[in-house]
Amino acid sequence: MKPQVIPVRSAAGEYAVLCGAGILRDAAEEIAKLGKFSSVVVLTSQKVWRATGKAVKRAIPRDAYQNVHLFDDAETKKNMRTVELLCRKLTRAGADRKSLIVAVGGGVVGDVAGFVAASYLRGVALVHVPTTLVAQVDSSIGGKTGVNLPEGKNMVGAFYAPRLVLIDTDLLRTLPEWQFRSGVAEVIKYGVIADAGLFSYLEQNLGKLLRQDRDALEYVIPRCVEIKADVVSRDERESGLREILNFGHTFGHALESVTRYRRYLHGEAVAWGMIAAALLGRELGITRADNVSRVVALIRTMGKMPDWPRVAARKLIVAMLSDKKTRAGELRFVLSPRIGEAHSSEAVPMNVLQRVIQMTPKALAGAAELREAGKLHG
Repeated sequence: MKPQVIPVRSAAGEYAVLCGAGILRDAAEEIAKLGKFSSVVVLTSQKVWRATGKAVKRAIPRDAYQNVHLFDDAETKKNMRTVELLCRKLTRAGADRKSLIVAVGGGVVGDVAGFVAASYLRGVALVHVPTTLVAQVDSSIGGKTGVNLPEGKNMVGAFYAPRLVLIDTDLLRTLPEWQFRSGVAEVIKYGVIADAGLFSYLEQNLGKLLRQDRDALEYVIPRCVEIKADVVSRDERESGLREILNFGHTFGHALESVTRYRRYLHGEAVAWGMIAAALLGRELGITRADNVSRVVALIRTMGKMPDWPRVAARKLIVAMLSDKKTRAGELRFVLSPRIGEAHSSEAVPMNVLQRVIQMTPKALAGAAELREAGKLHG
């Protein structure tokens, strides 16, 4: 089957996202179309390389075989120290302005390698080969790169478009079941914010997706990429529309931060964050109760997640105040008035936010039970 080609517009020019099973086999040919490079350097992690290295070696240009640089892709290592380490490795390897970086891995690898590509010698060419569901449907597309500070997630970074993104859905077979399941949260997000039809499909077929049914993957992943490509093409620098992609992320990033990036996979934190955002929308009179119930019910179908942390509401709110969307000390949240639509909202009363934080841990008991308890007022 021919891969789907999805174009993405950026200030640096248009690039393509190629999506399909086995597309990695065409990597050398597709990279050659980008032009000549003085060297090709692969940046990846030890565990990703163990799982995918043989396939990548068969696919990429031969001069990259001797230029594979490994780093720890734990969220706790997504920091400036790792960026410096990789830039020094590139220097010692003789990488110059005509070099190409190929980022092979999940969200952390893509974010770090992307920031390295944006920073090293003020910018070298970049190709993404995402290997996780989160990276394939979300983080590899749109040019956002960055690393964390102790004060917050992705606080240092750059918008830097890749030259090409190669999404081989066969690489998802290398993932542990729990890691793939975490990525499903980002898929659900796209249904909530932009495509009611996708959301309905997931309500009927989430089990197939969780089993990595090929038909489900061939529908869901390109559809998510199309949504992401459309949004970032219209708003590359997150000046307005692109904020909707952060549905659930203000809460989710705070959860990751207060637990020091050791408790949740990113998708798990986003899943909790979407529940909280749905409840917040309902408390503000923006989201209908039945839509909240549908969001919570679909997230429940993903399977068990790490529990909500036992931290004071004020600690989570302090962490949220470090969120990049905060303006002049005002928290901003992405809320969904109905399945398939979303917008940013601000000036949320603090007492409402505290109430939502207190009720969210109980939400996975089930939306129906919450409604019976009067939590959703609907």
